[in-house]
Amino acid sequence: MNKLFSIGFWSATARFILRNRAVILIIIALITVFMGMQWKHMRFTYTEANLLPDDHEINEEYKQFLSKFGEEGNLIIYGVKDSTLFTPENFRKWNELSATFKSNPEVDITLSIGDLQKLEKSDKTEGFKLVPLVNDSVYTTKNLKRLQYELFEKLPFYNGLIYSPSKTSVRTAVYLNKDIVNTPIRKAFIENVVIPKIKEFEEDTGINVYTSGMPYIRTLNSQNIVDEIELFIGAALLVTSLIFFLFFRSFRATFISMITVIIGVMWAFGVLGLLRYEITVLTALIPPLIIVIGIPNCIFLINKYQQEIKLHGNQAKSLQRVIAKVGNATLMTNVTTASGFATFILTNSELLSEFGTVASICIIAIFLLCLFIIPIIYSYMPVPKDKHLKHLNRKWINGFVDWMENMVRKRRIAIYIASILLLCLSIIGMYNIKISGSLIEDMPKKAEFFKDIRFFEKEYEGIMPLEILIDTKRNKGVMKLATLKRMDELQNYIEEIPEFAKPLSVVNLVKYSKQAYYNGNPEYYQLPNSQERTFILSYAKSSASDTNLLQSYVDSTGQFARITTFMKDTPTDRFDRIEEDLKAKAAKIFPEDRYSVSFTGKALVFQKGTKYLVNNLIISLSLAILLIALFMAWMFRSFRMILVSLLPNLLPLIITAGLMGFFGVPIKPSTILVFSIAFGISVDDTIHFLAKYRQELIANDWKIKKSVYAALRETGVSMFYTSIVLFFGFSVFTISSFGGTVALGALVSITLVFAMLANLLLLPSLLLSLEKSIANKETFKKPALLILDDQREDGEDIS
Repeated sequence: MNKLFSIGFWSATARFILRNRAVILIIIALITVFMGMQWKHMRFTYTEANLLPDDHEINEEYKQFLSKFGEEGNLIIYGVKDSTLFTPENFRKWNELSATFKSNPEVDITLSIGDLQKLEKSDKTEGFKLVPLVNDSVYTTKNLKRLQYELFEKLPFYNGLIYSPSKTSVRTAVYLNKDIVNTPIRKAFIENVVIPKIKEFEEDTGINVYTSGMPYIRTLNSQNIVDEIELFIGAALLVTSLIFFLFFRSFRATFISMITVIIGVMWAFGVLGLLRYEITVLTALIPPLIIVIGIPNCIFLINKYQQEIKLHGNQAKSLQRVIAKVGNATLMTNVTTASGFATFILTNSELLSEFGTVASICIIAIFLLCLFIIPIIYSYMPVPKDKHLKHLNRKWINGFVDWMENMVRKRRIAIYIASILLLCLSIIGMYNIKISGSLIEDMPKKAEFFKDIRFFEKEYEGIMPLEILIDTKRNKGVMKLATLKRMDELQNYIEEIPEFAKPLSVVNLVKYSKQAYYNGNPEYYQLPNSQERTFILSYAKSSASDTNLLQSYVDSTGQFARITTFMKDTPTDRFDRIEEDLKAKAAKIFPEDRYSVSFTGKALVFQKGTKYLVNNLIISLSLAILLIALFMAWMFRSFRMILVSLLPNLLPLIITAGLMGFFGVPIKPSTILVFSIAFGISVDDTIHFLAKYRQELIANDWKIKKSVYAALRETGVSMFYTSIVLFFGFSVFTISSFGGTVALGALVSITLVFAMLANLLLLPSLLLSLEKSIANKETFKKPALLILDDQREDGEDIS
């Protein structure tokens, strides 16, 4: 009954497609136009990827911080390490550059040497006044040397803020309007104002300027993603079309396939726009991914069509058999591939969920496009001539097929030994895998902005912001001397940690206030003692509203304070130890009944997000395995066959994990994808092999050995072809400038090669070794779904 239904359904589908050719092509064209209209809704990401669910504790703490102090990632910094800056002409241009930025509405304030003001005790009021550090008389060599000495030696408040701790470089801070940080306005300002003006300064002075800061990094990083989409699509089309042409030696077949996958790419962009998803480093991979996955579909369909033509020469009959026979098998393989991607939807991570949604939709869409477009276009074309069918006599591939059969026949023990050795080595390698939650690790290492990140990391001892939020649990509690002393103790502890830059908080301002009270003597840059606190703190408080120096570090109620520091790019395990020590120290300094201390910031959120993803990796991979096991159960109705079919697909994943450990490739948001993607694709070969194997069992009256070898010879060629396409297709990603994308492409490619070998060597070996308990009529029941017609014609190939 199942067989009759399956044959009837696919025969009816074939008739429907071929009888409504023009209508279907018009519908595809209209959908393509509609999808093209959705491109205008595509959005490029203007924020870092949030890997955690919105209601996660870490996200909640970060939201609380933002509610008190607003967007933290609004700082652009540019700096120089060149003594010629302190010459009259160059120094004038340096100050003019800062003034140019300050005049733009996108900028709140700038903090450059030219903007600096000294805090001095006011003689008229109980407070401080701000006196400009730089005036028009400074532009002489003598005065600039005096300024340089005063800045570096007498103003410790600006240490780590304006000049580096080593006193060898200076920088300017540009604080953007917080409302535009996560909008396209930020991108336009950086591309049209910041970058051109800095280049102009470099050309005029010959001084090299280093630029960084989260808005700047995000803008250039996003542009790299956009540029690489075009690169990936072009490279994927080139590589797959070349391989396709080498297989078929036909411009016509290659052109039809390329048109099909290009429409698939257009639909992929349309789906992104339709769902209003942002283009991230992950969703940018989907269009080339569709090309790589779509081409094997084209290979199966066109190969089958040409085999049918060679067999009987009847075009209508050939096209109907292509749809009816190959359509069913490719449906199952595309569903299993889509399932591997779809498991990301369940991860509670918006980034991965969106990637999984779009990828799974697009994989099913490219299957339908191949199923409709290829038979319909061929139906309008003349029957292929003999020269188009020459590739079917694959004499050059016979050596590979003979080698596979010989290995399975005579060297099964060697296959098992090799598999066990690889398994053991891989398990050892797996224990060396590390987790990386670095915000900058996947950024293009050769890009200028990445080199600039390293400059600031070295000169200013950190680049990634870490925020500490202190709740005093009472209004105006921050400016109590006891609170300030506790904050100072924590800041001193942070300064001793080599991975952190010098922290900045209201404590620095109070210290500066005491220095100003004592006529600017740097020896008094310290917190007031108990005798001084009354008048020093009153001076500091009364001048706060005039100077606006407090607003960024104490909230309007005076209850909440922040300590800002910047950390170097730190390995996750080291960061975990630092965080643990920091929290223990904070708990010791700030009694829990009087204070509440939380650690947040983009760098910490990303670190925690990576750990969260690793936990979800196990869940998503387990779901993929379970889902595909259910497919196997539904198709083959044999529990033992499920176990035998999963083993050759799990071994390559373990080998890949082992290679990651041995070669130091960490688990991170990009490499996390490898396992579910590779498993979903590699299981396709298993389905093809087992479907053909079952067909051969019935045709050969349950003669196991004969059936295994026949299935191996017929599926081996197609599996080899598709694996070659997938290998080189995914290898395209290794041309990326993003380390994570390179790792993703290389690891998936390697995994698929191991998966092909496992399915062509280990799977047949297991079937032969376990023939008595697996391949008999009782355990290998009639499948619920007929994948391949049981009636086999001489000369037919699986594909």
